[in-house]
Amino acid sequence: MPYRAQHHERIALLEREPEVAAAARAVEALRSERATGGLLIYSGEAGLGKTSLLAEVSGIATARGCTVRTARGSETATSVPFHVVRQLLQPALGGMAPDEARELFGDWYDITAPALGIAAPSGPPADPQGVRDGLDRVVTALSERLRKRPLVVLVDDAHWSDGESLGWLVSFATRLSTLPLLIVIAHRPEDASDTSSALLNTAGTAARLRIPLRELTAEAVSELVRATVGEGADDAFCREVWTVTHGNPYEAVELIAKVQDHSLEPVGPRTRELRALGATARGSGLVSRLEGLGPDATRFAWAAAVLGTDISLGLAASLAGMPPAKAAACAERLREARIVTGPDPLEFVHPLIATAVYRAIPPALCTAMHGRAAWAVTEAGLGSAAASRHLLEVHPDDDQEVVRQLREAARDHLAVGAPEAACRCLERALQEPPRSGVRAQVLYELGCATLLTSPPTTIRHLRQALDLPGLDRGLRVDATYRLAQALAHNDQLSEAAVALATEAGDTPPGPARMRLQAAQFLWEGTQARENDGPARSRRLAELADRLPGRDNAERALLTIRAFDAMLRGEDAELVVELCDRALVDGRPAPGLGWTDTEWGFEPPALAGISYAFTDRLDHAEELFTEAVRAYEISGWSGAHLAFAHTLLGLVHRRRGNLPEAESFLREGLRLADRIGSGLPVHWISVGLLIDTLLARGDTSEAETVAERYAFRPPYPNAIVIPDGPSVRGRLLLATGHTKEGVAELEAGGGDLEVRGRHNGVWAPWSVDLARAIAAESPARAAQLTTRARAHAERFGTGTAIGEALRCAAALAPEPEAVPLLARAVRHLEASPSGYEHARARYEYGLALRSSHELTRAADLAATCGATTLAARAREACVTILAME
Repeated sequence: MPYRAQHHERIALLEREPEVAAAARAVEALRSERATGGLLIYSGEAGLGKTSLLAEVSGIATARGCTVRTARGSETATSVPFHVVRQLLQPALGGMAPDEARELFGDWYDITAPALGIAAPSGPPADPQGVRDGLDRVVTALSERLRKRPLVVLVDDAHWSDGESLGWLVSFATRLSTLPLLIVIAHRPEDASDTSSALLNTAGTAARLRIPLRELTAEAVSELVRATVGEGADDAFCREVWTVTHGNPYEAVELIAKVQDHSLEPVGPRTRELRALGATARGSGLVSRLEGLGPDATRFAWAAAVLGTDISLGLAASLAGMPPAKAAACAERLREARIVTGPDPLEFVHPLIATAVYRAIPPALCTAMHGRAAWAVTEAGLGSAAASRHLLEVHPDDDQEVVRQLREAARDHLAVGAPEAACRCLERALQEPPRSGVRAQVLYELGCATLLTSPPTTIRHLRQALDLPGLDRGLRVDATYRLAQALAHNDQLSEAAVALATEAGDTPPGPARMRLQAAQFLWEGTQARENDGPARSRRLAELADRLPGRDNAERALLTIRAFDAMLRGEDAELVVELCDRALVDGRPAPGLGWTDTEWGFEPPALAGISYAFTDRLDHAEELFTEAVRAYEISGWSGAHLAFAHTLLGLVHRRRGNLPEAESFLREGLRLADRIGSGLPVHWISVGLLIDTLLARGDTSEAETVAERYAFRPPYPNAIVIPDGPSVRGRLLLATGHTKEGVAELEAGGGDLEVRGRHNGVWAPWSVDLARAIAAESPARAAQLTTRARAHAERFGTGTAIGEALRCAAALAPEPEAVPLLARAVRHLEASPSGYEHARARYEYGLALRSSHELTRAADLAATCGATTLAARAREACVTILAME
């Protein structure tokens, strides 16, 4: 066994008994009948023995029949996406037959396999959250498959992990207690970037144990010295070794090795020479030692340091500019000097050595070597993505080939779900700089790369791109469309509409112009407030109503028109006819689907929402179920999937399946919470969840959700579905804050009236307000009720008419209330709105004092999951029976 390996094993046991014991307990828990996994973290400065500890853990795990997978972060590979994850999983997956791999991945193969480098990308760019979810699936499946030989994952130098791998590791760590999987991480806090440090701190909170390592004591170093050079080493000499190395295990091993190399007698009078020897183990001393091996060995070591990881002997030789035989001889000399290890590929014996060698390369030469490394990697057929980490280090030099390669690398990174890596490449391409006509295209690509992760960044880049020459008409239209999307996602809907109107004015008539006009109407119409909504609606109707739906631009306009008509409370049959015309056989047309990027998800979403509020719940459910399936298949696990679950929650809420609605809405919120806070999907999910909880009678939980997500003014600039002030007003009334609830409903209703939006199902402000003020302002309540009935009759759905009649009955004298409620029950019974039907039948039973009707109401409410309403109906039934 090599000297170094022997003594690193020795160090792992010196004053590391608690650390080793913790790992042994974790492995035992993994091997127990319940197979409890977890996360174990070792942290400490360079040289304290983290690598040795991981080797010890590997030995313990292997001896106990575990499957061990290892990976190491690299200072020179932090920009390589999924570098660490690929080290962990490629050995296990690369040898699988295609069918076996697909079975292991399940539906995630096409999404996650490209990120792992075991399949070529296909389809649209992968969603980063989808890739992470796919990795969850793969590692979970692997750990279950290896349950008899539980999986132990070791990650060294995690502070130098690429962001994609570390982000996934940290998110996955919270699930480990339920899996037969142990992850052990070692890292240096002082060398972590701000991002890595934050992720590692998050991991620390999820870890079953987090252990900071300490320097060795003088006694431990003395034991190590005497075990190596003999018992003749005196106390003064041993003490000086400890003083020179500060108890750092790595430096102690290296210094003792040099004592042996120089045949230095281990006695007190020779301690002065120890300091000189110690200096050669690190920093400039190590560099001097390297230079002593000769210029060829030094040049080869520099080449290896530039390559950083997976140091192919052939690539290093090419980079060093020497024939294979000379390169092999240099590698052997570096092995003998304990600088590198391994046959082919090579690796540095310790990250400290790699760092010292890399930083010793003269800056100009280092830059040139990275340029040559990029060329060598490309020539070796490894692709632009592999070459990009070297291109990022090359000084800008007006090299258009570098621009081309970086753009190609960015496309490759986007394809595997690494938008941040793509952005680094495109930002570097801009520095080269690209030719004037190409610069706009690079800015456009950069804006598209950040669309889902940073709308403000997208806005900046796309505006710059549109201000420059170089975009053809098609790209200008697409850039403007995406700029508007980013502005809308950044809650700047009016600016989105202005940008679209401006570009549409410069675009000749045709599908491209219609695409811009459709988007303009969309973002104008989804603003919470606008100067002249009725006029915009008239212009939209004039443009869209005559369209047959021949192409996607026409279909998108028809969908937007249907949605606007639904909000305005126009004839529901017209709304449905417009939606039907916008679809092809009831489904989104090719190019207008849920995952198609040209138009975005808005057209099919608006069609489904329009169906949902016109009592065509089956149509809505078909569309939204397809959305969930499309996003899951495509690995879009972020805001898109969250929105799809929320939309299914809307369908179940409208149908009166309240427990199912709550389940879908909470899942939508869970998915949205993984991305951030305050997103449009949060407002919609929270509003619907509050409305659903109020229907179930869980007022306290509704209030808690509203407080947790700050569901209160100021509302976003985009409308909320259902109407935000209507939901909050209903919550305030339900919790006894009548004055505040009335004010909320008055203000929100006033805004809707000005815009001509009279759909009382989407925004039930008027019926709730009428009930709330009936005692104090009967005339105003009667006015509101009359208008609500007129708007409901115009809209024509059973739900709208039934709810308006129910409100009218609540304000009518008792003899008039019964027939109004009877009509409300008939309309709601014929509608798909189960909860509203149960509520109307309850009030009808009370008005009739009918135990039969109250029993039916209780049964309906129970079926809906409206437990409080069911209890009230049963209680009223008992009271009436007692009176009889």
